[in-house]
Amino acid sequence: MRKEWICIGLGAALLAAGCGDDKVPVGAVTNAAAPVTAPAGQPKPAVPAASEPADASMTVSGPIIVEHQVELSAQRDGVMQKIYCDAPARVKAGTLLAELDGRQIQANLAAARAKTRSIDADLKNWEAEEQVLKADYERQKNLWDLGLTSKEQLEHARYKAESDQWDIKRVAETLNTSKEEEHSLELELEKTKATAPFDGLIARRYVREGQNLSKGDRLFWVTAEAPLLMRFTLSEKFFGRMHNGQQVQVTCADAPGEKHSAKVKQVSPVVDPSSGTFEVLVVLEGGRGSLRPGMTAAVHLENPH
Repeated sequence: MRKEWICIGLGAALLAAGCGDDKVPVGAVTNAAAPVTAPAGQPKPAVPAASEPADASMTVSGPIIVEHQVELSAQRDGVMQKIYCDAPARVKAGTLLAELDGRQIQANLAAARAKTRSIDADLKNWEAEEQVLKADYERQKNLWDLGLTSKEQLEHARYKAESDQWDIKRVAETLNTSKEEEHSLELELEKTKATAPFDGLIARRYVREGQNLSKGDRLFWVTAEAPLLMRFTLSEKFFGRMHNGQQVQVTCADAPGEKHSAKVKQVSPVVDPSSGTFEVLVVLEGGRGSLRPGMTAAVHLENPH
């Protein structure tokens, strides 16, 4: 019985010890990693920011273009009468490429020129009549001074001379109108002819002889061959790093063995708000090699600044 009470006493003592305060005594080492806070009044140590690597180089692509490239179209309705040049012919500025049937316009122009000549002759007749009427008026004035004619005859001669001057002005304006009509027909006749607007190459022909055309129908695609240009876009973060005269290098996947030097010709002064980019135009220097207008090339920018 006594032993049982001793065991109960020891168990109670151990239970009391286990339910005691869990505080860690000062100086005890714990395994949990606790955050270290700086003492009040002292600044926190600065953490160095990761430096953003500079762009050593970059490559952008774009089309090879030329300044002069146009599709010639018919300027009036008509039938294609004659084709003088075809692709891939090289032509000079002003070379006649094709011609529409212009016989009706030529006939109208001949009639207009005849009308102009007739009115011009009529004008000369009125001018000669003016000299006669002026002489009559001067004679009537002399007779009036001598008292040999009446005032009515003098006034009649004066009014006839003035009337003739108005007739001369009327006929002169009619002659100007006829000349303008003649010039209008000459312009219409010029519209029947398709000429090369600049030195270049006929890249494509769209029509054939005898074809009935309407105003605006395509006739030829004419393109210049030089100088070669390249237009590309850059992100707005490079705005201000490109400037006129800057040298770049241009390559093309279709001509892997060629490298061409180019010079920045134009930099857009604004950024496109919809895409966040701006345009750069470069002009290729030296020989064009295998490059042709319309090919896609790449420009290499070495550390743009």
